Amino acid sequence: MKEENRIPARRPKIRKNHIRFRLVFFVGIALMLMLVAIFAEYLCPYDPNAQDYSVSLQTPSLLHPAGTDSYGRDMLSRILMGLHTSILATLALVMIITLTGTAIGVICGYWGGLMDALVMRISDLFLAFPGLVFALAIAAILNGGLSSAVLALAVISWPKYARLARSQTLAQKSMPYIWAARLAGDTAGQIIFRHILPNSMGPILVTAMLDIGTMMMELAGLSYLGLGAQPPVAELGNMMSGGRSMLQTYPWVVIGPGVAIFVAVVIFNLLGDTVRDYLDPRNI
Repeated sequence: MKEENRIPARRPKIRKNHIRFRLVFFVGIALMLMLVAIFAEYLCPYDPNAQDYSVSLQTPSLLHPAGTDSYGRDMLSRILMGLHTSILATLALVMIITLTGTAIGVICGYWGGLMDALVMRISDLFLAFPGLVFALAIAAILNGGLSSAVLALAVISWPKYARLARSQTLAQKSMPYIWAARLAGDTAGQIIFRHILPNSMGPILVTAMLDIGTMMMELAGLSYLGLGAQPPVAELGNMMSGGRSMLQTYPWVVIGPGVAIFVAVVIFNLLGDTVRDYLDPRNI
């Protein structure tokens, strides 16, 4: 009877250990992918922009494991540089929208008033349009380019973080420990940075982790449509766009970058799901 009572008590601990193991595993995999992206220039077996028409559109081989494109450029080298461009641009984008949206949301939630109402109505305006369509319009106005694509996606993505940070701030500022901090003489800045932000970052961090894969797909989509990174810059989306007419005859030109996007997005999505499970209070 005693042994039967111990089994249910062990299950939460076993589940927590399992989630912790998954977190360490996926953090390690994501770090490896990021290191590959950061040091892609040194890992490329060939110059990713070097053209050699004598070896154009060669099938995958020992010399060119991912084949070559129509200009004779090594596909593996270009995929590695495409990961470099896509991942670093995505991480920069997620950092921008997370910091900007969180700052706006905390300020609006803490002070409220006219500024809060105005900013929330502006966020409603941005959320009223389909996100990718709005991003396409902004990127087209800015004449394309990777920086324009990042800016366009940042413009449409910050309201989600602003609303999340605002709701967390409204919930936190009515807590007894906030009143105690005010009675102790803490300034608004001290309350925000010492109490509200540390207790609100869990949901914001989870949202940011889950957004990495989404933002990577949207950046690749803008590049595929010609409104993101422009040739000869190696970026996974524009590499797929450049080879789409050869999908049936020379499929490796499209499949290689597509597989790279798929692997990167899956890794970051699994990491985001694991971070969400790890920070879930029910799993503590």
